[in-house]
Amino acid sequence: MSHEPHRVTAFIRALVCAPLLWTTLPAGGVPSTASAQEHHDSQHRRPDNIESYLEHLDRPERAKEQKPADVVAALALKPGMSVADIGSGSGYFTRRFVEAVTESGMVYAVDIEPEMLRYAKSSVEHMHVPYTAEFIQATPDDPKLPSASVDLIFLCNTYHHLEDRPAYFARVRSALKPGGRIAIIDFYHDERSGNVGFPRRHLVPQDTVIAEMSQAGYRVHKEHGLLERQYFVEFVPSP
Repeated sequence: MSHEPHRVTAFIRALVCAPLLWTTLPAGGVPSTASAQEHHDSQHRRPDNIESYLEHLDRPERAKEQKPADVVAALALKPGMSVADIGSGSGYFTRRFVEAVTESGMVYAVDIEPEMLRYAKSSVEHMHVPYTAEFIQATPDDPKLPSASVDLIFLCNTYHHLEDRPAYFARVRSALKPGGRIAIIDFYHDERSGNVGFPRRHLVPQDTVIAEMSQAGYRVHKEHGLLERQYFVEFVPSP
């Protein structure tokens, strides 16, 4: 990939954050009962062509719906803070976190797909700004974050891909610094989400997220009403 100043390939400019885990569905529809297990088994399969996958996500209206600048502003990040972007995908939010926390902070881009991590790293390098970041290849049940390393753990369109979520978030609690938070953005499970490209039954209702996070040892800190198709909730560890 070229490293000419300020050059970023067209298909990341408007890219919405990509999920930590991949979902592959038959074109245009809900899996039949007979194919339900096949669909479940395919959820962790990487795309056949990652670039095509990213190009599919490169629709200008997604940037308008995702409102990344507003999301980052709502998180009140400051220089010197540390952020973990779980399910970093292309680096869509990783790049914005790098700008927000500056070189004095730290950004961990976390994904299970090594090619996506390489791409995210390249996209950060194309910003041509000083930065401090690590790119971590995780496993589906462990983001592999250092202990007491982050002020914020961030997930966008990733929560509904995780399995045994209470156990997952109980495990990641050790990565939070004192006063640390977890921010979760994901699609509404009803008609508010619009066409998400797969059956809504795979989405997790906001009330279920809150209940599962409570089970994992967290309470709601803030709810943001910025996004029309997605809920946006911050959690902190319960006392």
